[in-house]
Amino acid sequence: MTLKKFEKKDILYNILETTPKIKFDIYDSIVYYNNRSPISGAFTDNIGHIPSGHVSLYEMNVDRPSTSLIYPFIYKDGSSVKFKKTSTTSFAVTSYGSEITGSYPLSASITRDFAPSGPSSGVRPQLSALKNTLNFYSILSKEYTNLINYERSSDPAVNIISIPSIFYGSSIKKGTVDLKFYVSGTLIGQLQDEKQNGELIQVGPSGSIGSASCAGVILYNEGFVLLTGSWALSSHTEDYDPPIGGLENPSWIYYAVGANDDTSPGTIPSSSYSMEFLGRNYTPTLMMFANIEKAQLNHSNNSTYLEYGQNTTPLTGTYLYEENPDLIIKNTVSSSFIDPSGSFEKITYISKIGIYDKDKNLIGVASVAKPVKKTLENNLTFKLKVDI
Repeated sequence: MTLKKFEKKDILYNILETTPKIKFDIYDSIVYYNNRSPISGAFTDNIGHIPSGHVSLYEMNVDRPSTSLIYPFIYKDGSSVKFKKTSTTSFAVTSYGSEITGSYPLSASITRDFAPSGPSSGVRPQLSALKNTLNFYSILSKEYTNLINYERSSDPAVNIISIPSIFYGSSIKKGTVDLKFYVSGTLIGQLQDEKQNGELIQVGPSGSIGSASCAGVILYNEGFVLLTGSWALSSHTEDYDPPIGGLENPSWIYYAVGANDDTSPGTIPSSSYSMEFLGRNYTPTLMMFANIEKAQLNHSNNSTYLEYGQNTTPLTGTYLYEENPDLIIKNTVSSSFIDPSGSFEKITYISKIGIYDKDKNLIGVASVAKPVKKTLENNLTFKLKVDI
């Protein structure tokens, strides 16, 4: 069959932007992601084998018994190839030819990292690692500049919430961040980036302590929330800082306690937290228009294209190969009768479209849900779209 070449105007490149909605709820040291709960399967009560609030990175071991999970492995040889989590020391003492194993599934979730204020004993590595990034964001707000100076351990406490990029994609959409702090189900504080400059401003509840104050910033591209608001949101007290112990008033530096930070269940039974935002993903797409003009593609090599019962065996010999020139094409003109005798018209039905590269290699096939009728008189255009 003759191949048709796409014209320049038949190929369009676009970028599709999507903004998935993300919500995390934290209560009693358990994280909940988009209100999802574990799904039971045929072999396990949790088909993903991942904790609550996590997503599986590669979706390995779905609905497999815990005793027969697949896992990655390599053998130590002279190439010194090892898993990233294998330490140099343990790799060095491993004998050549020994099997080195990893584990699946791998998962991700938000985590809280608290950088407390204390004696001037050194640099806080969490903030030192973000120093250049904070400097990059400083053109948006002076609040980023202030955090650059919080590098020493004697500086004010900073609450760091890390959000893996698997949740939001390319970046977190500006103006969509919403953090809520609850005590016994009552909202005592709410932060939003209403200025879309990264500042997390306390917007509720109305008339609460700290209203209209900036309690921290967000790094949109890197997925970090840094909270510094230390004012008391209510007179309620709980053990918000278990390593130190003692009762504290709720504040933004104690937001999301229990978010994968090794806080034991039951430590803060009255407080809960909610985090909402929109992600931003950019997906390149390729759109192709396959055009079929009048009187084109109205012949088929499918055996059902011919009248049934004819002799289709070609005549062959030492110097001859001849197909039957009198083969009759099946008349498929629509009729109310079983075997219509209306005027013959060449009709084909298009069910698939093959896409070839410049070397005529088949690289893709597009199938339609229902074969499309093609007559001699009509033009057809198929729109093909693929994410790249």
